[in-house]
Amino acid sequence: MDALLNVNSLTKSFDDHIALRSIDLAVAAGEIVCLLGPSGCGKTTLLRTIAGLTLPDSGTVAFAERDLAAVPPHKRDFGMMFQDFALFPHKSVYENVAFGLRMRGDSAEKVQQRVAEMLELVDMTAFAQRRIEQLSGGEQQRVALARSLAPGPRLLMLDEPLGALDRALRERLMLELRRILKQVGVTSIYVTHDQTEAFAIADRIVIMHAGRIEQIASPTVLYEHPATATVARFLGFYNVLPATIVASGVVDSTIGRFTVSTAGYEDGNRVNLLIKPDAIQAFHGNTSQNSLVGRVIAQSFRGRYVQLWLDCSGVTLLFELGSVTDLAVDESVTIALASDRLSVLPSD
Repeated sequence: MDALLNVNSLTKSFDDHIALRSIDLAVAAGEIVCLLGPSGCGKTTLLRTIAGLTLPDSGTVAFAERDLAAVPPHKRDFGMMFQDFALFPHKSVYENVAFGLRMRGDSAEKVQQRVAEMLELVDMTAFAQRRIEQLSGGEQQRVALARSLAPGPRLLMLDEPLGALDRALRERLMLELRRILKQVGVTSIYVTHDQTEAFAIADRIVIMHAGRIEQIASPTVLYEHPATATVARFLGFYNVLPATIVASGVVDSTIGRFTVSTAGYEDGNRVNLLIKPDAIQAFHGNTSQNSLVGRVIAQSFRGRYVQLWLDCSGVTLLFELGSVTDLAVDESVTIALASDRLSVLPSD
């Protein structure tokens, strides 16, 4: 990959708190990269350091092969979009989008043309003369995006841009936001703590934890092949258990022995066993390879799927089914697990 943005060995501490630990990241031209992780993991600090708003303790940020250490934030030609949108409430939509262009000294004709282009892009042409305070949250988000894109930034950075909106509205705007960013072709770094949002918008996702990058991958690869137990747990995979490799393709855990790919590991290695929530292949009465005997704790209807909670040898496991079963609470059940829904992860 020919990278447009290169971050190398970036570190940053605030007093005794290490916010970034030797971060390396490369972003290609036109790519949308999401920084995903829990609050306090370092994603916003990384974004602000790339923008030049926070100075690193060590490491470099380069754009188009130019080291940005001596380039102040306003000279980097990067755009920013925040959760609170930071719009001028009493100004019109047109005036908000035009603001950055006028500050840059663009001619009146050029400003008018560019604002018209941006409002058409975000489907807000009919709202040009409305005041911001007259708009809904979703409409304000579109105006904020248009204002961020109007100056033609070399890199657009978005910090929780949908965070202030309700879930239903966020769901509607996710794909629209990706479509607009791809249509413009702007290289983008997008910060969020919401997995669904990241999966819908990103070309690649950077999972961060405690100031480190845990994994960088496409949404599909990330979901199917989490690299660590931390990534798996953050993605909502509940069934992560300590285990030991006892032979090639065999691991032993507190809930039993399982056949699973152990490529890259040796006998005796301590690992984590990941059992995906959709791993149940069948319910049956006989134990066999990759089977479990469990006691039903609860079933919970979640609309598109049903959660099934089982107690297996004192360990609580969570599975997801396509429909409600006729199992009763406290009933004993034997389940067969699909081998391809089990995987081995490095030990914590």
